[in-house]
This record gives sequence, structure tokens and C-alpha cells, in this order.
Amino acid sequence: MKLLLTSAGVTNPSIHEALVGLLGKPIAESDALCIPTGAYGHPMSGPGSAWRFISGHSRQPMCELGWKSLGVLELTALSSIGEDRWVPWVQETDVLLVNGGDAVYLCHWMQQSGLADLLPSLHETVYVGFSAGSMVLTPRVGEDFVQWRSPTGGDETLGVVDFSIFPHVDHVDLPDNSMAEAERWAAGIPNPSYAIDDESAIRVSDGSVEVVSEGHWKLFA
Repeated sequence: MKLLLTSAGVTNPSIHEALVGLLGKPIAESDALCIPTGAYGHPMSGPGSAWRFISGHSRQPMCELGWKSLGVLELTALSSIGEDRWVPWVQETDVLLVNGGDAVYLCHWMQQSGLADLLPSLHETVYVGFSAGSMVLTPRVGEDFVQWRSPTGGDETLGVVDFSIFPHVDHVDLPDNSMAEAERWAAGIPNPSYAIDDESAIRVSDGSVEVVSEGHWKLFA
């Protein structure tokens, strides 16, 4: 997969350009599926947050970018309809747009639904996440970001990439998300970690990792 891991969606021209580059064609010619599931696992999110994400009324621009088509892939429903129906939907789309919320909850439902097993085969698909939708692809999120406790009780996530992400760094409405707090968090993560603000994203393609930013970020190696 080609990945665009954002803190808050496609918030500036640089991130927009990175998305179009990964797609290899205009957004208006690209089909998208959005995944709202992560919102239900976080106490600050919920059904209103999921609706705002899907309808393009959130502050994290993703679904409202002008896609050729846009569908909803709700992970909690997939096991009830069978892989013969939903797997072709995923295989045929150009991009997956993955909502924020709780990364451990989102990880659980990616695994339970079977989407986690399918991801490695989606070589041409672009995956765009914001906040927890980005963090779910990392090996660990750290206890600070666990709001929903998984059956295993840990902070482990999918490990598609080999680094962790601290999103929304220095956000005016999140005083606990300072760069100093990110450095403390990173000290407890046993792999490289990025702190990124809402004007930054991490682009991953063909084994190359690049930060795209009109804001500020830091790598804790």
C-alpha cells in the first residue's frame, strides 16, 4: 500500500499534492471508501464525529475533497455480510480514508473484520489516515493514547510501519500534546517515533518514508 499518515487530514496544499502524487491521477477521477469506525471507541468522539467525518463537515478534510465516488466501509458490519461481498469493494477502490478516534479500538475491528489481513495485498491502494487512523498502522501507540481496552490489554497496533506517531503536537485545544510531552511519550516507545502537528503528514511509498509539512514535526530516533 501507499500511505499518507496525517494528524488532521489534508489540511494544506503540500499534503494535497502528496495525496495526488500517490494516487497518480486527480482526486476527481478517484474512487474512495471511508472508514468511520475508530470514532466509536474514543470518549471524545462518537456518532456525531462519525457523521461529520463521512459528510465532510469535520475539521479534518478527507471525505470532502471531491472524489469521483465515496462509499462507507463500516468495519463492525463486515463480518455479517461475508468476504465475497466486501473484499471486492476494497480491492476496486483507489483510496481508503480512515477516521480518527481510538487506535486500539480501530485495530481490533480491522483484525476482527478481516481488513487487516487484506491490507498487504493492496499494492496500488492509497491509505489516508488521520490521528488514530494513522496510528493504527504503527507497532505501538503508547498507554497515553489508549482509551478503549482491547482483550489483550496492551497498546499494540498493526505494525504495518516500523515507527509510531504522536499526532496534534502543540495543538491549541490540546494542552497535553506539547512537544515536551511527545518527547516523554517517545522515551517509552521501543521504536522510532514521529511527533507531527496538524499541518504535517508522513508519506510512505516503495519503502521510502518522507515527512510532508507546512508546520512542525520531530523524529525521535
